[in-house]
Amino acid sequence: MRPQPIQPEPGQESVWDYPRPPRLEETARHIQVIFNGSTIADTRRAWRVLETSHPPVYYIPPEDVRTEYLRPEDGHSWCEWKGEARYYALEVNGRRVANAAWTYPNPTRDFAPIRDYIAFYPAPMDACLVDGEQARPQPGRFYGGWITNDVVGPFKGEPGTTGW
Repeated sequence: MRPQPIQPEPGQESVWDYPRPPRLEETARHIQVIFNGSTIADTRRAWRVLETSHPPVYYIPPEDVRTEYLRPEDGHSWCEWKGEARYYALEVNGRRVANAAWTYPNPTRDFAPIRDYIAFYPAPMDACLVDGEQARPQPGRFYGGWITNDVVGPFKGEPGTTGW
C-alpha cells in the first residue's frame, strides 16, 4: 500500500518524487555534524542519496571529517544498490556512541563517487545541519535520512511503514 504523499510547497521536495533505485547527486549545501560540542564534519562537497520514501542521506568526503574521532566497528550491512556498508563508532572527549556513522569502501559502480565518504545518523548527534538548519532524524532505528523543512513525506520508518 502506497501512502498518500504530502503535496510539496514551492521550494520543497517530496520523497515520493525520489527514484527507486536511488539517485546520487552532488550538493554544495553547507553540511555540518556536531557531537559532544565538537564539529566532526564540515563541508560544501557532500553527495546526497535520494530514494523513494526516504529523506536525503548526506555523504561527506573523509578529508572534511575529523576522522580521528571515528572507531571502526565490527558490524556491516548490505544495500542492494550501494553494496556493503561498514560502520564507525564516534568518540569525543569521553562520550562514545556505537554505529554512529557508515561508509561504503567498495560501492557498486553507480555509487563509486561516494567510496569512503562518511554518512552520520542524526539522532545521536548534537546537531546535523544543512545550510544552518538542524535536521531531524528519519524515524526508525535503521534509517539515516536527514529531514529538513524543504523535504516532505510521509517518510519510511514512521509507524505503519514496515511494508513499504
